[in-house]
Amino acid sequence: MFTSIEDFEKEWKAEAELTASVLDVLTDESLARPVAEKRRTLGMIAWHLAESIGYMASMGLDFTPADAGQRNSAEGIASEYRRVSRDIADAVRSGWSDETLLQKQEIGGELWANGASLRFTVMHQAHHRGQMTVLMRQAGLRVPDVYGPSYETWVEKGMAPLP
Repeated sequence: MFTSIEDFEKEWKAEAELTASVLDVLTDESLARPVAEKRRTLGMIAWHLAESIGYMASMGLDFTPADAGQRNSAEGIASEYRRVSRDIADAVRSGWSDETLLQKQEIGGELWANGASLRFTVMHQAHHRGQMTVLMRQAGLRVPDVYGPSYETWVEKGMAPLP
């Protein structure tokens, strides 16, 4: 749980940049790659990252949720994600305080502190980024370095990556 706006802003900025780097690799063709038969596609998961941040508007933060008109384009998804991720950071900074992070609101029938909701939002992105990188590999896309070098980066550095 975040207990300071400053801590949220630092972590959000870093995590949003990682998410954007993953979204930047997507192509329009790769968006149709399914997780499994009759399951979400890579594009659906990518769009989910952009649009799911919108739930924070229901918690009293003032920002414009993602534009659904961008959901079928890899470039549109990445662009809309960047906008929404900047807007949520601005909305938290201008609408909440460190004290507000301790206040609780009902989400899905449970009481959550605002700081816990922000933590969930950060972790939710990491969860779906992981799903996306597996599908990206299956789609033949190069996975960017996220929390460390990718296989290709190790090879480019002349090092033997783990099998």
